[in-house]
Amino acid sequence: MAPRLWSCFRNKHAGLPAEEEEAAAAEGPVLVEMFASQACAASPGAELVLSRLGRGDFQLPVPVVLLGFHVDYWDYMGWKDPYGSAHWTVRQKAYVQALGLDTLFTPQVVVQGQAHLHGNDDTALVSAITSAPRFPALTFQATFSRPTSVCLEVTLNGELRTKVENVGVDVMVALYESGLVTDCPRGQNKGRVLSNDYVVRRLEKLCTVKDHPARKPVSGTINFSLWKSFNSSRCGVAVFVQSSSHRIFGSQNFNLPYDI
Repeated sequence: MAPRLWSCFRNKHAGLPAEEEEAAAAEGPVLVEMFASQACAASPGAELVLSRLGRGDFQLPVPVVLLGFHVDYWDYMGWKDPYGSAHWTVRQKAYVQALGLDTLFTPQVVVQGQAHLHGNDDTALVSAITSAPRFPALTFQATFSRPTSVCLEVTLNGELRTKVENVGVDVMVALYESGLVTDCPRGQNKGRVLSNDYVVRRLEKLCTVKDHPARKPVSGTINFSLWKSFNSSRCGVAVFVQSSSHRIFGSQNFNLPYDI
């Protein structure tokens, strides 16, 4: 496959007067992470809630970035989740520790890295999103290319819009896939057709930033290995900033070009 290059820029407030631009910058989205499993009987309902959030069914007053992490600790119950990963289980365990919880469970939703709830409680979820702390919108420009047929290269350049102290933050990049449909022949969801959106397929760290002014550019490149059925029209990239306490301090979403 010949290399192809595409560029996307997410800054709908460009060109505004300085005062209006600053006000708009505080309208950054809220990151919503769901930990679920196709092997869990309670997860399909929560997955539907996540899909409805993405469709705008709840008419949220704030924008959101959505990510679904499929864990692997229910795989022994008759059905192995094809999107489950031990890496996502480790990520959920880190939240359990950071939030002072006693145990893992699915479906669990974590909002902005600092509030959690049961994924099927859509009323509580809407409330948590609406009341979550918000931060200036990230202003990354993303360039996408396919150096080979099995690699997606993502180059990012932009501003965090929030001053970073010496403790530092990680700039993380997730590649996710929507529109997934699975016939489940075994386990707790036997006989069900499972639909999944915003499923995280890859997660990489772009960089760690310390003692960084809000307006100083951040840049870097990520190379994602691709799976056999990769279809760019079903995929997107989410960028988020996370501290060592696991709190989120900004996020941004990009759609991939259809023919990348």
